[in-house]
Amino acid sequence: MTATAGPVGTGAGTGTATGTGTYAPAPGAAPLTRMIAAQTAFETKLLLRNGEQLLLTVVIPSLLLVLFSTVDIVDTGRGKSVDFLAPGILALAVMSTAFTGQAIATGFDRRYGVLKRLGASPLPRWGLMTAKTLCVLVTEVLQVALLSVIALLLGWSPHGNPGAVVLLLVLGTAAFSGLGLLMAGTLKAEVTLAAANLVFILLLVAGGVIVPLDKFPDAAREVLQLLPIAALSGGLRDVLQHGASVPWGDLGVLAGWTVVGLGAAGAFFRWE
Repeated sequence: MTATAGPVGTGAGTGTATGTGTYAPAPGAAPLTRMIAAQTAFETKLLLRNGEQLLLTVVIPSLLLVLFSTVDIVDTGRGKSVDFLAPGILALAVMSTAFTGQAIATGFDRRYGVLKRLGASPLPRWGLMTAKTLCVLVTEVLQVALLSVIALLLGWSPHGNPGAVVLLLVLGTAAFSGLGLLMAGTLKAEVTLAAANLVFILLLVAGGVIVPLDKFPDAAREVLQLLPIAALSGGLRDVLQHGASVPWGDLGVLAGWTVVGLGAAGAFFRWE
């Protein structure tokens, strides 16, 4: 006599029960890579269905790029405005997803007990964080593609080392992810919501995204250059606008923020 085994755990499928009670395939958790892939797809779908997240990650950067490239509001120096603005908007897109969006989403997942329940599932906690990071990377690929198309239509003429651009984006993502997870794992969700949006606005204004840093006083500029958004936007601008090979100084700043952010997040993150 045969019987069909129902779903058990996250990887159970159908099988045949023998007289000794052995099931084939054996019920249990799915392979780790499959669990991470499934969680990544789930996180990405949630983000893309969230209107507030889309506003933050896609609509606002796109509108800023179009507005400041077509209307002479800010003096961006010699050359076309879009050549200065496009690298900064790409940096803003990374920050909006890896820091602001991730901090808010993870903070509320923590508040509602989602992280606690997922932490008790067969998916290990580091696997959950890996899935969240992969979701960020997938979203950023879509952002960069969309913003690049818009910038090209506005007359953007990028050049430089593509490898350096990828390295800057990866390090920038790691740095902002660490800071976002640190905020989400230590503060209340409502505080995280307010603080993440406030930081987003402040860094948009003072991070060299739209307003050149040389417009600020010398003392302020020296401090602002050490911010991760300034390092990312400045590094991308050096490569894509000025043709620099590898902006080591900016990469060093981002690497430092990556170590501090991820290290602090790993040490102080609370799951409930």
